Amino acid sequence: MQRKLTFSEGEFYHIYNRGTDKRDIFLDNRDRERFVKLLFYANGTQPVVLKDIPQGRPLGSVDKGNSIVALGAYCLMPNHFHLLVKEISEGGITKFMSKLSTAYSMYFNKKNGRTGALFEGKFKATHANNDTYLKYLLSYIHLNPVKNVEAGWKENTILNRENAKQYLEKYIYSSYLDYIGEARPEKDILDTEAFPEYFSSFGDFKNFIDEWLSYPKGRP
Repeated sequence: MQRKLTFSEGEFYHIYNRGTDKRDIFLDNRDRERFVKLLFYANGTQPVVLKDIPQGRPLGSVDKGNSIVALGAYCLMPNHFHLLVKEISEGGITKFMSKLSTAYSMYFNKKNGRTGALFEGKFKATHANNDTYLKYLLSYIHLNPVKNVEAGWKENTILNRENAKQYLEKYIYSSYLDYIGEARPEKDILDTEAFPEYFSSFGDFKNFIDEWLSYPKGRP
């Protein structure tokens, strides 16, 4: 089935997909770490074989060539993932997602002795065509892990806001920690300079997230 949305250079998109039949696509931390590495190495003009990279080598120590997309945010959940991406080269998003999905599916199937499709068809995409929606996506993507501790927080008043905030600050499989200023190798995955500067400081971003946690009811 052909995707109706056409990707244009200089535009921003919310990219997401989940496991076929809503099955989990990340079964353990090894899976999550593999996908996070692929977010970096699949975003390049040069092919990289992860098994040839010595254990413990930091991101960026192997040449992946020039980036083909700009990644602004990401989050991994048990059965799906979210990405915020900017098209910076013709066909970049399509190439990046093909490399990412194929490499991770091959790894996952081999590791778990399975065959067939891992993801639920082609990846999904929405066009973030205005500042309001683009800024909203920065909250939506980074707040996804709250569902792990407060399943219905979007529909109801959150029961323990401090607990949710602490959980976000311990959840390493999203770009939230990079946005609040924690120094870690995964920051090299992001190209935040390619995105609008909505936050003047790390504290400004934390306040933005705190506002969404404080008043979730009725939000989109």
